[in-house]
Amino acid sequence: MRRVARAWLALLIASGLAACSMTPLSPGEDQARQDTHTSVSKAEAAHALKGQVLGRNERLAIYLPAPGETLPQILPPLALHFLGSADLAWRIADFNKLDADPAAAPHPLLIPLVEHNPLGVYSDRYQTIPILCYHRFGRANGGATSNKMTVSTAAFAEQLSWLQRNGYHVLKLADLRAWLDGQRTLPLKSVVITVDDGYASFFHQAYPLLKQFNMPATLFVYTDFIGAGDGVDWLELQAMSRAGLVDVQSHSRTHRNLIEHPSSESDAAYQQALFNEIKAPRDLLAQRLSTPQTLYAYPYGDANEAVLAMLGKHGYQLAVTVNAGGNAFFAQPLMLRRTMIFGDMSLDDFKARLQISRLTGAHAP
Repeated sequence: MRRVARAWLALLIASGLAACSMTPLSPGEDQARQDTHTSVSKAEAAHALKGQVLGRNERLAIYLPAPGETLPQILPPLALHFLGSADLAWRIADFNKLDADPAAAPHPLLIPLVEHNPLGVYSDRYQTIPILCYHRFGRANGGATSNKMTVSTAAFAEQLSWLQRNGYHVLKLADLRAWLDGQRTLPLKSVVITVDDGYASFFHQAYPLLKQFNMPATLFVYTDFIGAGDGVDWLELQAMSRAGLVDVQSHSRTHRNLIEHPSSESDAAYQQALFNEIKAPRDLLAQRLSTPQTLYAYPYGDANEAVLAMLGKHGYQLAVTVNAGGNAFFAQPLMLRRTMIFGDMSLDDFKARLQISRLTGAHAP
């Protein structure tokens, strides 16, 4: 990595774009760009950075850490200073391939000032983003849950803790839209959490853990289930929606399999049924929750051309199946892959389902 940084520095100097070479970093520079939601204050950022800017142009900056500076100390204030938000520290880490040695900062750091490689394509692989799919949550009873579709709170907490400890970034599903359009770079270790159906156990057992770990999720509900039986109710949905961590989206009205078209059902009746399962729940959720409704989860993961046309007609931007695997930049936005997480999976099983890249060409198995 040291050789890479030196090569970029040489290129900047050769191009006449290193005008700020050896200029000390000014703590007060670009203060107006600071993110008000960041946990790093202006004073903390100014105090934390003791190194020098070796070169800078409109695309890159090179920062030389001072002796004793470590990555955990300087990445958030560097991101705040150069990128406008401490939450973008991952861009610097990914660009410098720092995952192998997260503590030391022995060499100049390259700081991308613009979106870099938004498609996630590399010489030997391309980026894929796994979308995880849960259903029910329950308390463990002697280490087991009532059925395969129920993940114990202990197992869910263990999974979230592992993601956090290992540097994964849990994204909102809606964040994938700009990435799929080639307009936004996403962290190399990205994952999305989704939950289907709308069981009340999500609100009572999973949601507190998401708040504890500050990780977002998308809850797909079928609206006939809201407030019925074991379903979450409207007050609970509204509370989660207002808090901002959970995005409540449509999973149809009745959970009908949308590709089933019996011979006794006319084409007109089938189209009306699709309308009822796609447009009606979208309107109801938008009215009751006052949130944009652009995401859809197919009941049973199934869709056909008629379903896709109906989704497109009514403004849906992303939709998810239950076909396992990660999603690359070329994924079909209305047929995104999702990987089911079951209650009988071990932590190793869970980790094996986090497909964040695929090898290409001669590197592929």
